[in-house]
Amino acid sequence: MDQIEIHWVWWVVAAVALGVLEILTLDLVLLMLAAGAVAALVASALGGDIVVQVLTFAVTSTVMLVFLRPYLLRNLRRRTPLVETNAAANVGRPALTLSEVTERGGLVKLAGEQWSARTDGAHVVLPAGADVRVVRIDGATAVVAPLPAPDDAAPDDAPPAPPASAP
Repeated sequence: MDQIEIHWVWWVVAAVALGVLEILTLDLVLLMLAAGAVAALVASALGGDIVVQVLTFAVTSTVMLVFLRPYLLRNLRRRTPLVETNAAANVGRPALTLSEVTERGGLVKLAGEQWSARTDGAHVVLPAGADVRVVRIDGATAVVAPLPAPDDAAPDDAPPAPPASAP
C-alpha cells in the first residue's frame, strides 16, 4: 500500500506557529524561518520529495536571514526611535546621593530605587544629598557625575533684574 505524503501539513503548521511566535518576539528571525516553511510548502505542492523540501526550507531561511532581515531591521529602526529599556533607560536620569559617593562606591536613589554607585573620575567625591546625573550603568552600579551648575543662576541676595522695557 502506498503511503500518502502529507508533509505539506507539517510545513503549514510550522509556518503558522513560527508566524505567531514572531508576533510575540518581533525580532524578524522567526518570520524568516516561517518564510522558509512557506517555500518548503510550495516545494511540497510541486511534488518535491522530503529532501528537496528540507533543502528549500534551509536555503530560503538562510538567504532571508542573511540578506532580507538586516535590510528590514535598518528600515524599521530608521522609522521608529529606539526606546531604551531596563538599566539602559536610566542613563541620563537624575539621582540623589544617599551616602558619600567616590570612585570606589556609594549609594544613590535612582528612579525611586536604591542603587550602588560610583563616580567616573578619580578624586571626585560627591557628598550625601547631592544631585547627580547617571553617566552609564556598569552591571548593577550606576556611574554618576555631579550636575553642572546653572550658569544663569543669580545669588540669593541679588536684587531681581529690572524688567526689559519695550521700545
